Amino acid sequence: MDLDRLAAVHLFPVRHHSPRSSATLRAYLDEVRPKAIFVEGPSDATPLLEALVDPKTVPPVAILGYRTDGEPASSLWPFAAYSPEYVAVKWAFEHGVRVELIDIPVGTTLAPFDGALVGHDDADDPGGHEREIDEDRGEQQGEHGGHGEHGGHTDDGGDGDGGDGGPASAEGEQESIYAACARARGFRSFEEFWEASFEAPRYEPGPFREALLAYADLVRSDGDRLIHRARDAYMARSILERMGPDLAPNEVAAVLGAAHAAAFAARDVDPALEARLPAPIPCAVTLIPFSFPRLSEQLGYGAGNRAPQYYQRAHDAGGDFRRATLEVLIDFTEHLRLRGFMASLADTIEAFRLAVSLAELRGKAEPGLDEVREATIATMCRGDATHVDGFLWPAVIGRNVGRVGGGIGKNSLQEEFWREVRERRLPATDAPESFRLSLTNEVEVGTSVFLHRLRIAKIPYAAYAGTRAAGRGGAGARGQRRGQAASEVPPDELLRQLSETWEAQWTPATDVALVEKIVLGDTLEQVATRLLEEDLAACHTTGEAADVLLNAVLASSARAAASALDACDRFAAGDSDLPSLARACRAFAGLASFGSSRSLSSLGDGVIATMLEKTYARAVLRVHGGCTGSDEAVAPAKEALRTLHDVALSQPIVDRAAWFEAARALVDSDAVNPTASGLACGLLYLAQVIDDAEVARIVGLRLGSAAPPEAAASFLAGFLEVNALVLVKSRPVVEALDAFLGGILPERFKDTLPVLRRAFGALGATERRYLLENVLASRKLGDKARAAQAVLLEKDREKLKEMSEDLSQAMDDLDDLL
Repeated sequence: MDLDRLAAVHLFPVRHHSPRSSATLRAYLDEVRPKAIFVEGPSDATPLLEALVDPKTVPPVAILGYRTDGEPASSLWPFAAYSPEYVAVKWAFEHGVRVELIDIPVGTTLAPFDGALVGHDDADDPGGHEREIDEDRGEQQGEHGGHGEHGGHTDDGGDGDGGDGGPASAEGEQESIYAACARARGFRSFEEFWEASFEAPRYEPGPFREALLAYADLVRSDGDRLIHRARDAYMARSILERMGPDLAPNEVAAVLGAAHAAAFAARDVDPALEARLPAPIPCAVTLIPFSFPRLSEQLGYGAGNRAPQYYQRAHDAGGDFRRATLEVLIDFTEHLRLRGFMASLADTIEAFRLAVSLAELRGKAEPGLDEVREATIATMCRGDATHVDGFLWPAVIGRNVGRVGGGIGKNSLQEEFWREVRERRLPATDAPESFRLSLTNEVEVGTSVFLHRLRIAKIPYAAYAGTRAAGRGGAGARGQRRGQAASEVPPDELLRQLSETWEAQWTPATDVALVEKIVLGDTLEQVATRLLEEDLAACHTTGEAADVLLNAVLASSARAAASALDACDRFAAGDSDLPSLARACRAFAGLASFGSSRSLSSLGDGVIATMLEKTYARAVLRVHGGCTGSDEAVAPAKEALRTLHDVALSQPIVDRAAWFEAARALVDSDAVNPTASGLACGLLYLAQVIDDAEVARIVGLRLGSAAPPEAAASFLAGFLEVNALVLVKSRPVVEALDAFLGGILPERFKDTLPVLRRAFGALGATERRYLLENVLASRKLGDKARAAQAVLLEKDREKLKEMSEDLSQAMDDLDDLL
């Protein structure tokens, strides 16, 4: 390898997404007028460069490389309008100059290297160690075997806070070279150092190139660069091969990350290291839209750009950071005024003057982000940083979403996604927007199906935010919390809603996922069906298969629904797990009641009804066996009892009497867990299967002196767990409880008290008030009960002591428990 020839090339070091790098690079190219430009980037993406600089393509955009062997993994190379790589490619096309990408191909980037990913981050970028974190997915892309723009290994040997060879900090910990640079120049952070040293000053191309090479030569020695030295070798060979004998070094420009350029200038390239790179895996590349929020490290993505919109303003102003600062402050003033805060043009001018003064005092050529923030806090916000964090950062980060020209075709999933988003008028920006769907409207039902297909396909776009249920109970009725993720909500709850609230936000990860999922099908329905069938293959119980069935209905996938229905029937025949069978009953009951609203009548009402009857009957037969064991063991069984009770009351086609008989057997049995017996008793009482006199007899028997205190208290806990308010309003029930408490022998009371307190611990203020009223009424204390009610919440012991001795004794008895 001719390293001397390589070093003689016009090497131009850059930092990713740096406006000053791009401005000086353009001036440098105008000066040297190369015949060929080689740019750091995946070599197999060179065919995309024409589309990248197409007039219809509007940055930010990103090259997306993704695996095509069925494994979901991808990597991104984003470009802003001021990214130096983008500027170099655009200059080449404007001047008819040959331009190629010369870094390792995507297949090598995504291949494992000694157990890790190769990556494509650079030592000159301390933010480069951070993988892209997608907030809608709540996970890193690397967890799927891929990674974001700066995934895998880093040149700085870790997280940017430390690395081999750096000086020790005051606490004795290893200090990174980046922190050392900032400290040596008197800056508080590396980003402030970079901004003041490289972004704001107006450089001539030559001095800027020399300064950045010197900086890169310093930092490239920090940490382990084995992977990136191997990339150095690959890119060096690529440049020399593409030059061939026809191009002289002075006719070639290479636009590289500063660390790579410094290695080439120093002739520090080991050709043998290229062999250490892994063999590429099957991959493809495309161009997708990107957004400013994804470029911002404030949102978890570090790529040398804290505030894309602020730097875009500086770039558009020819590198004038004063103008960018003034524009941001004007926008911020408008933000404050629109939200009702006092802010005037005079405040804007004062903040601008303060930002400029702070920059001058700190020896900076121009104000930067730190000065903007501090000036707004001191002037417009009167020392309160709350509004800065809420309003200013969105103004400097921006919400720009790029656009890809027609030269790059979208795959069928992308086409379908964008068509549905456009026709259904769904949000298409990188900012969350909430909306509600009415499921009585056929068009909005179709939108719900579309969103559920995305959910099942794990394509990050819309998050489930709330529902309004049909009816006031029924099978599986449970309250929903707003903001609950769709994946956390039982499918039967999603099925039975009159409306759904979603929060949608397009991010680059949406298009990434749409590209990755193309291996599973050509349409979203096919992808959802394929994934549902995979889930079905992993099922082992009736309940699991029923959940797949419900998701198939939500996604309107007839094929998956039919397969899931067959699986439910097959599993139920040998399923002895009560919670699983009850879960399936809840699903079938939901389909029987609400399935037609999802336009999946092809399942057939008769089939659903038959499955519900059969599964319900099997579940009822397993009630007794499922309720034996410890409190912890029967906790799922108690939920199953509630489900069967709801199904029995809401579905006329099932054998309601069979459930009542099974529940009564639990009440009378001493072999089952007492909490299950108490729960069954409470359910039967609420269903008016047993009356007040009967429940009083049962409670009296269960809480009698012959019963072990722990078992009695457990029965009581299960009994009150059903609906404590209804139960404590019943005078016979309360009289039985009062008799039980009064009959506990003094020597047994101390052992029983902890269990009783747990039983009564769930009672709220309303339940306690009714309990007290009935206790006082059962003790025939008359008007004194109303007086006690007036002071109960005050806990005024002195007033209580002024009452009769009987009333005081009643209050003391309850206070011991409550």
